[in-house]
Amino acid sequence: MSEVIFALPPNVMLLDLAGPAEAFRVAARCGAPFALRFVSADAELTSSVGLALSGLEPLPEAVPADALVLVPGTVNDEHDVDAPAGRALVRWLAERAAPSGARLAAVCSGALFLGAAGLLAGRACTTHFSLLAALAERVPGAQVQANRVFVSDGPVATSAGICAGIDLALFLVAELAGADLARQVARHMVVYFRRSPADPALSPWLAYRNHLHDKVHAVQDLIAADPVRRWSLDELAEQAHVSPRHLARLFREHSGTTVLGYQTALRLSLAEQWRASGLGKEKAALAAGFASAKAWRQASRLAESRHD
Repeated sequence: MSEVIFALPPNVMLLDLAGPAEAFRVAARCGAPFALRFVSADAELTSSVGLALSGLEPLPEAVPADALVLVPGTVNDEHDVDAPAGRALVRWLAERAAPSGARLAAVCSGALFLGAAGLLAGRACTTHFSLLAALAERVPGAQVQANRVFVSDGPVATSAGICAGIDLALFLVAELAGADLARQVARHMVVYFRRSPADPALSPWLAYRNHLHDKVHAVQDLIAADPVRRWSLDELAEQAHVSPRHLARLFREHSGTTVLGYQTALRLSLAEQWRASGLGKEKAALAAGFASAKAWRQASRLAESRHD
């Protein structure tokens, strides 16, 4: 049985904790050998939403070598790192957790605690986009990477925060208990797909959405719900109750891309996900809606040329 130790800082961000904790709980329910523990320098904490957390274990003197230690983020970020409970957590990470050989992970501003403990020097890492500069300043030797969902470097993994903590947790479940079980967990949690460390934080599934036009959002929802389907412009226009020409104009004006370009971006991402899951190139291409691996390559080259 492997311990998954959630080391909670003061003013812990509730979703940073609850999302990954649920992933590991579901994994244990699916048969993974995980036992969850919640430890802190204080026996009681107030979370980001005001919910009190009590009955927390003290920071353990001994950490099993096969344990995973995960530090969620906080509300006050750098201030919480320098608070008495934050400093106690940093000391524990440096003196107890890291020397044990345990796998270390952080969600969002949890990376600041790992950095303060000297565990990110020389390592590739990331954090919430609003804290990238602060992390780089606190840990000059860290290789801070922007626009990444999460980064894994040796025994240390860090994530961009909030919902990205679930992506990180699923990655760790796959690493510790196998990809098949991680897929079961993702399906149970209704996570559409698992992002990988190489994926940008702003994936195609979130890109092109920085607008307020309800009809364009409605069409994007239809395509995203079934990107493999061969949607015609006429069919989408009918769903949006506008003419095809008007939809094409609205889509480009508000999303910054074409209807076909949007669907292709989703398919490219989906094909990479299928490829990463173990499918061959041809099967991954077909599963993502491309006619063949050659069509996938051509679409990928065209997308790259547009970004050059």
